[in-house]
Amino acid sequence: MENHIVRVHPSAEDFPRSEHLAWKIAQVAADPVAVPAESADMAVNRIIDNASVAVASVLRRPPSTARNQAMARPMSPGSTVFGVPGTYAPEWAAMANGVAVRELDYHDTFLAAEYSHPGDNIPPVLAVAQRQAAARGLTGEDLIRGIVTGYEIQVDLVKGICLHAHKIDHVAHLGPSVAAGLGALLRLDPETIYQAVGQALHTTTATRQSRKGLISSWKAFAPAFAGKMAVEAVDRAMRGEGAPAPIWEGEDGVIAWLLDGPDAEYTVPLPAPGEGKRAILDTYTKEHSAEYQSQAPIDLAFLLRDRIDDLDKIRSVVLHTSHHTHHVIGTGANDPQKFDPDASRETLDHSVMYIFAVALEDGVWDYSTSYSPERAHRPSTVRLWRKISTVEDPEWTRRYHSSDPAVKAFGARAVVTMEDGTVIEDELAVANAHPLGAHPFDRAQYENKFRTLAEGLVPDKEQDRFLDAARNTASLGPDELDQLTVTFDADTLAKAPAIPDGIL
Repeated sequence: MENHIVRVHPSAEDFPRSEHLAWKIAQVAADPVAVPAESADMAVNRIIDNASVAVASVLRRPPSTARNQAMARPMSPGSTVFGVPGTYAPEWAAMANGVAVRELDYHDTFLAAEYSHPGDNIPPVLAVAQRQAAARGLTGEDLIRGIVTGYEIQVDLVKGICLHAHKIDHVAHLGPSVAAGLGALLRLDPETIYQAVGQALHTTTATRQSRKGLISSWKAFAPAFAGKMAVEAVDRAMRGEGAPAPIWEGEDGVIAWLLDGPDAEYTVPLPAPGEGKRAILDTYTKEHSAEYQSQAPIDLAFLLRDRIDDLDKIRSVVLHTSHHTHHVIGTGANDPQKFDPDASRETLDHSVMYIFAVALEDGVWDYSTSYSPERAHRPSTVRLWRKISTVEDPEWTRRYHSSDPAVKAFGARAVVTMEDGTVIEDELAVANAHPLGAHPFDRAQYENKFRTLAEGLVPDKEQDRFLDAARNTASLGPDELDQLTVTFDADTLAKAPAIPDGIL
């Protein structure tokens, strides 16, 4: 890897394009280096993972809304949409599938200076691959190269540039990464990719209010919208249109006015020329449908519940954890909605206090019932929930930001104080499903996650067909990329909510 210093350059300064971060990203995306076998294998895992969580959300309202919008734009050749037959405009298919993947907060994650869900790269890259397969002779190998490149760029940006400190949403790293992934997929020249990266960043930068307070369904739409914008940016760049430049380093650019300001300096690692893209191997998926910082606390709650005789006799629970967990999903956020039984599912998903209470009581976590209104209103849960708080522990924050995989942690230490003064405590650094956890996910676990979430929604024959196609992604020809979707039968799909008409 090569480290690149990124800072603001005044307009009067001679700052050659070859030094722009967007150009360096474009060079990485255009590099024809082979995809490492391990990276290609992990890309297949994540195709399966995305399909798992998309299938589980198809009948929910936000994915139904996005799907209806896509279905208003049939196109042949076009792109598939989870749940329904036919093909549609790629940017709208990317949007629909992106919402379905993101809705349950249940796919992969990477955390460093910034947060991310790199699996958000897959829906737009797959949609464009399907649309362009026949015209460009794209194969499963091309798809994998595009996905691995999208992961690489997003992970590298997340390692180098913090957005949340300035209340900028993490999808500002996703727009450029999707543009780069599409550039690699289509084998575009660096000039075109450079312009697309700049446009994608410019059009996908927004505030973090989508993940603050009373969180709405826009949390699922935000990354999907970024993917859609990136598809459109690449389309414009391919037609010869340009972008603001230098987009990160300009005097009125992103760093100068949205991030750390004119005197800031960032270090962004990127693969050297000819170096294989391996960042996808640094990412990790979720066993539980909850914000990633809740994964280890859920597993920790399962461990602790057997040591607590009577949950009603708990006086307090304090989770000692990282800055991020405390301030985003903990009591440090100062969001009263995180203790509100009437809060949205999206808000409960971002309340580690609620999640820890339910995990302590139930000993299991379910993507649907654990968030149901009935579950959130259970009197014993509300009482326990309001006894739980978080505090930032500098050691957990240090481990969160560590670049050493053996040290990096996203967990907590739980201190449970009983009414009689007895203290019960334990800690867990990483979730069980993490590569360093008690039960790391491998292909078998990804496939089991798909079958579990598809149960009762997708016939076994369709499950088998999809998994067979996914396992063999690298061998798929241009006329076979449309196999990487899952279609519901009409009776099941009819259970989706009715969506009112809009403008489009």
